[in-house]
Amino acid sequence: MNKGNREITAIALPSIVSNITVPLLGLVDVTIVGHLGAASYIGAIAIGSMLFNTIYWLFGFLRMGTSGMTSQAYGANNTSETAHLLTRSCGVGFIAAIALILLQFPIERLAFTLIDTTAEIEMYASQYFRICIWGAPAMLGLYSLTGWFIGMQNSRYPMFIAIVQNVVNIVASLLFVYGCDMKIEGVAWGTLVAQYAGFFMAYLLWKHQYGYLSPYIQIKSLTDRQAMSRFFNVNRDIFLRTLCLIAVTTYFTSAGASQGEITLAVNTLLMQLFTLFSYFMDGFAYAGEALTGKYIGAKDSLSLQAMIKRLFRWGISIAFLFTALYILGGEHFLRLLTNEPNVIEASGDYFYWALLIPITGYSAFLMDGIFIGATATRYMLWGMLIASTCFFLIYWGLQGIMGNHALWLAFIVYLSLRGIVQRILGRKILS
Repeated sequence: MNKGNREITAIALPSIVSNITVPLLGLVDVTIVGHLGAASYIGAIAIGSMLFNTIYWLFGFLRMGTSGMTSQAYGANNTSETAHLLTRSCGVGFIAAIALILLQFPIERLAFTLIDTTAEIEMYASQYFRICIWGAPAMLGLYSLTGWFIGMQNSRYPMFIAIVQNVVNIVASLLFVYGCDMKIEGVAWGTLVAQYAGFFMAYLLWKHQYGYLSPYIQIKSLTDRQAMSRFFNVNRDIFLRTLCLIAVTTYFTSAGASQGEITLAVNTLLMQLFTLFSYFMDGFAYAGEALTGKYIGAKDSLSLQAMIKRLFRWGISIAFLFTALYILGGEHFLRLLTNEPNVIEASGDYFYWALLIPITGYSAFLMDGIFIGATATRYMLWGMLIASTCFFLIYWGLQGIMGNHALWLAFIVYLSLRGIVQRILGRKILS
């Protein structure tokens, strides 16, 4: 393996491991409450997790924006700026976390006004929410530190942190639930402890590897108007892009639900194939973020172009690999997720749409990473706006004729357009 490919895999592979561990946090919680004797506990965890996933997803710009700008400063050997970027990101994250804690009651009321559930599930989900909301400083701090580590070409630390979080979550949740007989509150406290364990581990790793930057960590960097303006401009575009992403994914679920429980179940199962693929592609997208920013910061356009070509070779290879795996074993994978014969039979009518996901989607993931590294977030936003608009127009225009097939067609076109539009726009900034 040549040096260029080693650079990509050194960032991508640990990131893939980190991504795979993410759903384990929720899976552990569901497994524990699933043995407490009440289905309402499972529903409460599902709703609580969904609520926090949505909230924290909106603050994903703290990771992505920090990664892109830090990688450019790293490539330019601008030591002080790398430290200042961490200060700005953590400072903004801390302020946002305090706002979430202060506004927790209005957020909770709004959430349960929008979510239709039973009184019992709402009561348990509220208990979960009121404990886990105190983890906001740790979670947003982790977003900033994870993005910063990736920008510094170090994806091993986020992997170590993710693994430790899972171990702590398992041990703490079991201790609180079975040792202290705390039920849903015990799961929430276990999650909270794991979040802060991850954050403090991130700090210790930073101190160990990057402690020499301590003199540059200054609050006054938060008052640098020009730097903060760039920080917010980049992150505003990412935030708006994330809103479009949430709108599409939420509507996809809602539109499936409106067509009946079998269709909803089929769509949910088939989307697991997309999720599994995304864990791998996101790893290479992170490599694109880190290396694009590094080469742009170093003003090394030749290495940048060579890296992008190698990155897309990796992307197309993985896309074909996943397509082959889904053709050969996709049905067996679905049977692992459910034993409902009606759902498995119905999924056969739509399975070929899922087979198109890797080939039509890999470019969108890679271009997102490249654009983040280039801090060309405005172009990324435009690509998402065009793709999202087409998603809704196609579904609304064809749902009466094609039903659920229209939803999948709209989603495949949406994935394709994200990659196509960004590649067209990318010629202007990456040539």
